[in-house]
This record gives sequence, C-alpha cells and structure tokens, in this order.
Amino acid sequence: MDNVLNILKPERLWYFFTEICKVPRPSKKEERIASWLIDFAKKHKLECIKDECGNILIRKNASAGYEKRKTVILQSHMDMVCEKNSGTDHDFDKDPILPRIEGEWVKATGTTLGADDGIGIAVQLAILEADDIAHGPLEALFTMDEETGLTGAFGLKPGLLKGRVLINLDSEDEGQVFIGCAGGKDTLASLPLRTETAPASFSAYKVSITGLKGGHSGDDINKGLGNATKLLNRFLWNESRECGLRISSYDAGNLRNALAREGFAVVAVPSAHAKAFEISAEAFHKDLVGELHVTEPQLKFSITPSSAVSTVWTKELQNSVLNALYACPHGVLAMSREIPNEPAKLC
Repeated sequence: MDNVLNILKPERLWYFFTEICKVPRPSKKEERIASWLIDFAKKHKLECIKDECGNILIRKNASAGYEKRKTVILQSHMDMVCEKNSGTDHDFDKDPILPRIEGEWVKATGTTLGADDGIGIAVQLAILEADDIAHGPLEALFTMDEETGLTGAFGLKPGLLKGRVLINLDSEDEGQVFIGCAGGKDTLASLPLRTETAPASFSAYKVSITGLKGGHSGDDINKGLGNATKLLNRFLWNESRECGLRISSYDAGNLRNALAREGFAVVAVPSAHAKAFEISAEAFHKDLVGELHVTEPQLKFSITPSSAVSTVWTKELQNSVLNALYACPHGVLAMSREIPNEPAKLC
C-alpha cells in the first residue's frame, strides 16, 4: 500500500498511522497489532510488557537532565470500529485500511478509517521513536478491546504502571478537557427465526436506506444524524399495518457503538396494495428528506421490484421484531442543566 499520507506533517506521525492501517485490528482480535507493537519496541530497544489481558506497555527512559520529572503515561487503544459500505469487498480480519486525503480530511475508502484510536497509537510511536524531544520517563499504554467493552482497561492490574499522570489519546477535540462521559449498557435479545411459505398474489420489493453519515454512538449521538435501523423499521412498521407487508429478510446495523449508515429489507406486499405501497414509499422518502436534509443531505430511500420470495417471517416474529425496534429509544434523552451543551443521559 502506497503511503498517500506522506505529504502530511508531522511526517513520522503520519508514517506510523499509515503503517497501523496495514495491520488488521478488530475488537477482540488485536493479536497482530499487539505483535507489531512488540516488534517496534524490540527494534528501538525499549522495555515492553504484555499483560495477562493482552494490553501492551512500552517504557522509554527520560532524556538527559529530565530523569527526576514525573513519569507520564500516554494511553490509546489498539482496536477499531470495523464497518464498511455495502458493496465494499473488505475483510477486516486480513485486509488493510486504505486511507486517502479528501480536502482537509483523511478518510478511508469504503470502510471506517480507524483513526479512533489509530492516530493515538501513531502519536505514541512517533514520540517513542524521536530523539529530539526532551521528556521525563514515559510509559506508552496500548489497551485492548476498548470499543466493545473496555476489556483492556478493566483488566489492567494494579502495579503495572509507574506513572501517576495519564494523558488519554482518544479524543477528536482540540483545546478541550473532558471531565466525564456517557456510560453504556447493552441489552441482548434473541428471537428464533420462524418462517413460513410466502402467500400467493404478493409482489416482492427491496427496500433500501443508504447515504447516511453514520458515526459514533457516543460522540455523534447529539448531532441529529439518521439511524438506518430506526428509519427502515419505521417504514416497515407502518406498512405492515397499512398494506399487510410481510418481511422476507432484514439487514440493518452492524455494531453496537456505530450509528447504522445503511439498511435493507426484502418484503412481500399483497399485489392488490402494490400501488398504494409505492405511493407510501414516495411519501416516506419526502418525509425523511424534510426531517434530515440538514444533517443527512446524501440520504437515499428507495424501493425496487425484487424477484419473488419463497418464505416470509411469521406474523408473530415480524410483530415482535418491529415493535421492539420501534420501542427502542435513540438519541439524547436529556441535557445537563448545569453544563451548557453537555448531554446528561444518552441512549
């Protein structure tokens, strides 16, 4: 992979970020990036520890004359959110991320970039490598599985770190100090997939929502962005009651901490209601554009005829799924009255 970021400065930071993009690092599968960091430490003759949890700690001695300074811990996490656009042929377990420069931004081609927290790792490595930066004793901590449970942070054993000052390198905002953040809670529900033969005299359609920006379920939750899972479900819920729509397949949302950018379903509609269904879909598209034209200017909603389906979900399963997704809250529930623009409760 060519280093398309080599025109950016500081050069070594972007060099390391490009190298990190070549190493697969899904959550809970950080073995390759961990080994890569260990090899980096060996190459630069730095002390390196891998703890029982899988976290990596690299130590660098103080510069001459700075030995009595406090030890500073620089911390990032190894894993990344792995999400791709439909139609993108990418295996996060083995394929590299392909960064590109677009205007003032560094973006990825067809996938998430992994700057959360690849850029934090790159900062640490650039400092660990540098011989022209005066500093006290340094500890570079790379934790595992931050995105799906903070497993590495929770598994960190007392006594591993010597420093008492920690700088967390997992933030997007310059000039701001964070004093707190939203918590998270997962609810896991399992419903058996029960299907039945598709009714006769039904027309099949593919329903698609694409073009949403997506984003982080924490940092971007208050920006008024669309959630493809919720929007698609809203349409299907309405049409199941208005025209007797039956679901054959449903695919929306990939990760617990990412706002869904795309959603797809294949449905069967009674042929007698097909025209009314198409009119409803057109009206729904206009409603979405009216609601989200500011925050989601690239939103696209469409229905297209599909080949006939052989099976559909049972009515009981369909009602359970649509009702559950409709009832799930999305977005900011309340804002702090003490700190301006500070979300107090998120979902």
